[in-house]
Amino acid sequence: MQVHQILRAKPKTSIITVMPGVSVADAARLLAERRIGAVIVSRDGETPDGILSERDIVRDLGRRGAACLSEKVDALMTRNLISCAPTDTADSVLEKMTAGRFRHMPVMEDDKMIGIISIGDVVAARISELAMEKDALAGMIMGN
Repeated sequence: MQVHQILRAKPKTSIITVMPGVSVADAARLLAERRIGAVIVSRDGETPDGILSERDIVRDLGRRGAACLSEKVDALMTRNLISCAPTDTADSVLEKMTAGRFRHMPVMEDDKMIGIISIGDVVAARISELAMEKDALAGMIMGN
């Protein structure tokens, strides 16, 4: 399964981004309201400057306390993003996410962000793919 197939199966929503100067508190509120685990930080909505995850916020809360909530997201965000292409396979994305210990990845095409996928999206797609393979094999064994 390829990334573009996973994106097609996701609900049609726009990519959620915040500007670099937004406060961490406002970004945390957005994460809670949208029930998402990360938000892309971008000045133009198309080119990711970084990503801010729930984990980033919790780690800084643990280190510095509530003072971090008044910081700007660009102070906490992960700057060196690893992205994928629509033609990448689910397995290659899972490998990147596992090796890098992150759960969200922007999907880039021609230097433009066209989506974001989470490890949950990839795992759900793989489970669906495995279920189809199982059904096909069972059909072959049963002579269907």
